[in-house]
Amino acid sequence: MHAAEALIEIGAVILGLGLLGAVSARFGISPIPLYLLAGLAFGRGGVLPLATSEEFTATGAEIGVILLLFTLGLEYTAPELVGTLRHNAVAGVVDLVLNAAPGVATALLLGWGPVAAVALGGVTYVTSSGITAKVLADLQWLGNREVPVVLSLLVFEDLTMAVYLPILTALLAGVSLVAGLTTLAIAAVTITVILIVALRFGRYVELFVASPNEEVLLLKALGLTILVAGVAQALQVSAAVGAFLVGIALSGPLAHTARELLTPLRDLFAAVFFVFFGLHTDPGALPPMLGIAVALAFVSILTKLATGWWAARRAGISPLGRARAGVALTPRGEFNIVIAGLAVSAGVNDRIGPLAAAYVLILAVLGPILARSLEPIVRWRARRRNGGPPAAEEPQNPSPEPAVSAT
Repeated sequence: MHAAEALIEIGAVILGLGLLGAVSARFGISPIPLYLLAGLAFGRGGVLPLATSEEFTATGAEIGVILLLFTLGLEYTAPELVGTLRHNAVAGVVDLVLNAAPGVATALLLGWGPVAAVALGGVTYVTSSGITAKVLADLQWLGNREVPVVLSLLVFEDLTMAVYLPILTALLAGVSLVAGLTTLAIAAVTITVILIVALRFGRYVELFVASPNEEVLLLKALGLTILVAGVAQALQVSAAVGAFLVGIALSGPLAHTARELLTPLRDLFAAVFFVFFGLHTDPGALPPMLGIAVALAFVSILTKLATGWWAARRAGISPLGRARAGVALTPRGEFNIVIAGLAVSAGVNDRIGPLAAAYVLILAVLGPILARSLEPIVRWRARRRNGGPPAAEEPQNPSPEPAVSAT
């Protein structure tokens, strides 16, 4: 009977996602806010909490983020990744300073202490790679010149998380400096090994995955991606980073075929990820911290817009592309909740959890809406200002190389 109930719930969830997707397509909006609100309605403290499908949604959510980042990695080659990271390293540092500062300042002003400040700084710093990847795909921005800048910042953030999370864990647990440095060293070695394999031995990865049979290719690509992501996570590195680098290792016709085969699976599990996030947010815990969360979200939108604008400007991208880069960086999601959960579990401050949940939910909903609304608003303002036709759309570029080489 338990298995039957689980199947009924899983079927109802997937069917509901399909209906919400149809509504979003009908009105030309992003489905992400609808998925999140559905998760709130059927999660803890919601109208009708799901009882038996939690394990499926939890695993599906992890696979969703992994596939989002893997398919994003398929868009670029290893030399392009290194080039964009090298070119945008300064922008990555600016991103860190600008966007961690609001969280650190808020915790200190509320009197929560330095450890809570380090945790909340991480919550406000890191963009949701999963939501941003979905937004870029939904709005067909992947060919735009600003996208390599956005991706380099996302990768920089995820690599920073590989350093940050061991440090935060050590602070929360009060472990010795040696133990903290050991964990950090393991994470650094893991990233280095995966990156070297992607850079130097990508052709061997391609030979291993390649197959004239699409079913075999699908199974190999999916299995390798999830395996590497799991190993990376076990070694204190983001699973998303591992999946992204597997995608980077594949290129050419193989990458194109793998993308076509995995896109339906990516869309399914990405939708499950957004629902899962809502399922684990208790609506009743949000109101007491809502005012602070709204203020913090407003400041964070401004700091991410400033980060994206400045980084894209350095790459020689037009004002519209700079604005797209900024709004693409605004969503928060998976990492932010993980960081807050670590702090709450360690007993640092119980209010960090509700604050982070409200903050992330606001930006997870507003981020896709801002991205969807950006270009219509720009065109409307251009018509109002000039009394004529809107400003020309920045031409799309299927290759990210000009953004890498621009100065």
